Amino acid sequence: MNLHEYQGKELLASYGVPIQRGKLALTVDEAVQAYKDLKEETGTDFCVAKAQIHAGGRGKGGGVKLCKNMDELKETAGNILGMMLKTPQTPGGLEGPGKLVRKILITEDSYAPDFDACTEFYMSVMMDRTNKSNVIIYSTEGGMDIEAVAEETPHLVHKEYIDPSLGLQGFQLRKIAFNLGLSGDAFKNMTKFVSKLYAAFVGSDASLFEINPVLKTADDRIIAVDSKVSIDDNSLFRHKELAAMRDEDEEDPAEVEAKGYGLSYVKLDGNVGCMVNGAGLAMATMDIIKLSGGSPANFLDVGGTADAERVEQAFRIILRDPNVKAILINIFGGIVRCDRVANGVVEAFKNMGNIQVPIIVRLQGTNADIAKKIIDESGLSVKSAIVLKEAANLVSEVLA
Repeated sequence: MNLHEYQGKELLASYGVPIQRGKLALTVDEAVQAYKDLKEETGTDFCVAKAQIHAGGRGKGGGVKLCKNMDELKETAGNILGMMLKTPQTPGGLEGPGKLVRKILITEDSYAPDFDACTEFYMSVMMDRTNKSNVIIYSTEGGMDIEAVAEETPHLVHKEYIDPSLGLQGFQLRKIAFNLGLSGDAFKNMTKFVSKLYAAFVGSDASLFEINPVLKTADDRIIAVDSKVSIDDNSLFRHKELAAMRDEDEEDPAEVEAKGYGLSYVKLDGNVGCMVNGAGLAMATMDIIKLSGGSPANFLDVGGTADAERVEQAFRIILRDPNVKAILINIFGGIVRCDRVANGVVEAFKNMGNIQVPIIVRLQGTNADIAKKIIDESGLSVKSAIVLKEAANLVSEVLA
């Protein structure tokens, strides 16, 4: 689950991480009031208006603007709120439709009063599955596209691996501050910053904390000017306050709908829809689709308790994607019975009318013979398969 910048900063602050001060606004009037409040706190006319969407690169799309006075802030807030913001990370990239901006964060100008005396760093915390440890990735090239930095100047990207059983050690904190070229108060403040940032990562069961930039101010304070936070969905049952931060307006509507039906669905960019039970089998099915010359249009796990209604809803969600040219249903009947899935397929056809997309069904396991009979006697134009290779060949045929 992704958080907005303002939510990520609230989470960081709760763990004692110094952050850029800011106030959320949903309207221009609220933005003006936020500006007045910040001016009273900071004593400066300057502020920054930041669009709140779940995507990076907002500045490149015009979603982050420095405002020098209230009039500029009012005009900027009016332009950003309600705009369809396009960034390299919004659906379709800069050529796509963009995302509607519903919220705006008004922040202090953390670079005042001496911009040239400030230094930007990049820092993130995540899990490294290969090394079976957490890792802090950091660089002196803050404020930039870290992927480009890693590709063009990899020696400027550092990694510090942390054994989860030992935790972040003091010598590692000092190493990070040293590699960032800091000394004096900035060195000490950076070690404190990283320590609290890592505590926030572990304490919130996050899968990612990315701060770009981490700012060293003119007076050697270290603060988080931005935040990108992803929380592990599987941990939300013990973080009710974080679960309440979910913004469904920022999520794919089909994924939100699927979750309501108990379906695990992720939209992809391919042309073959998948309906599978079990994450492992779903991954294998997606591989088979690729090997057959197609490309998976989604990941969809109907789960072990799928009934006819759930299968029908899965069909509706898959068919809503105009890129889908075929559907492969691959069910291994262990917990879920194959005949239940077959009945779901038949009911979906009856309720949804004439479905033009070719459908390949492979059912194996509990009651597979009954399921095959149900489909064969239904009169539906459905291609059936017994082994996975046969299903893959059928996918190739319908896409040819």
